[in-house]
Amino acid sequence: MNDRVHAIDQSSGLGYGVSAAERNKVLRNTYWLLALSLLPTVFGAWVGVTTGITASLGGGLGLMVFLGGAFGFMFAIEKTKNSAAGVPVLLGFTFFMGLMLSRMIAMVLGFKNGTDLIMMAFGGTAGVFFLMASLSTVIKRDLSGMGKWLTVGAVVLLVAGIINVFVGSTAGMLAMSVLAILIFSGFMLFDLKRIVDGGETNYISATLSLYLSIYNVFQSLLLLLGIGGGSND
Repeated sequence: MNDRVHAIDQSSGLGYGVSAAERNKVLRNTYWLLALSLLPTVFGAWVGVTTGITASLGGGLGLMVFLGGAFGFMFAIEKTKNSAAGVPVLLGFTFFMGLMLSRMIAMVLGFKNGTDLIMMAFGGTAGVFFLMASLSTVIKRDLSGMGKWLTVGAVVLLVAGIINVFVGSTAGMLAMSVLAILIFSGFMLFDLKRIVDGGETNYISATLSLYLSIYNVFQSLLLLLGIGGGSND
């Protein structure tokens, strides 16, 4: 018998067999890496806006570049998450995601109140994250059943998003943005609860999951604010 807990953890009611100290360490490392991952995202967005390198990535071409790059990076992160290369690969991914976000940010900055809209989206995203983080520490029930429904919702959103790239429906974009905020807020709670309960012990995987949720909530809020609150007056 070693120092790890082999019995059911009575404090959470779940039998992951992970000590409280290890759970806290994973959560702490995840928060630090998540904060660090935002720096390459901001830098990537700045590079994209200032150089205009992503300005031509619209329609099908932009979709192919985004999906190819995102899934390529996620595959690489999965392969390197237990090695020293895991963190640099993750940070490279967040730079890429910032670069891909720069096209929308440039569009919003074209409004007179563009900077205010970006700050509102950032504040809203931070509020959602802190709410989900707080809930994850007080909810005692097992939320593992949420995973499959959230995944189905995310797949439906992805398919709908691909279709809308070619349809170009503003109403469709608004509806998908609202659904994305709900679904990925749920993912935040689900992933944070897994860490708190000991169901996720790799902080790189945990950071990737939370980063994707934060990214999607921010992007969706920014789109909603840009369409509904953008002003050129």
